[in-house]
Amino acid sequence: MLTGTYRMRGEIGGRLLDALPPLLALTTDVWDCPLTPFVMAEIVRDAPGQEVVLDRLLDLLVIAAPRAWSARPEAAPPAWYRARADPVVGPVQRLLQDDPAHPWTVAALAAKAGLSQAALARRFTELVGEPPMTYLTGRRLALAADRLRDTDATIGAIARQVGYGSAFALSTACKRAYGVSPQEWRTRAAA
Repeated sequence: MLTGTYRMRGEIGGRLLDALPPLLALTTDVWDCPLTPFVMAEIVRDAPGQEVVLDRLLDLLVIAAPRAWSARPEAAPPAWYRARADPVVGPVQRLLQDDPAHPWTVAALAAKAGLSQAALARRFTELVGEPPMTYLTGRRLALAADRLRDTDATIGAIARQVGYGSAFALSTACKRAYGVSPQEWRTRAAA
């Protein structure tokens, strides 16, 4: 049996972590992981670079295990995860994920998807569970929250990096979502 704990700070992974059970168990009849023998061998090896090798193998396990867990027939992955397989919504989700700072509009996303705005908004909301702009706001705020915690960049700089036109716009969105200003978020995260 291989057990482990993986500490993950940040808001970006929050959506995924919220979808997982508190304890995720995969038996070999469900998942015969090819990484496990490498981890087991590396744990007992006393060689230069062992910590780096184990870190990378654990990173791969943290990606592969939830993917295997959600692929089980009885699994019920969250709507946003299942929506990635949709030929229309999946590419739109990837656009929002990959370039959240772009000044996206439903009209621009609909044009990329080849649908009307209403059709895209309806399909996205139905499959993801929230409208495209709400999804984008969540992504932007998660990125901003992590940057507020992990960098010394100004609030205005972070606002521009994640797609807000000003510190004021980020502050308004942050207060609406988290109930605190970006500066308060940064102070609390530092404590």
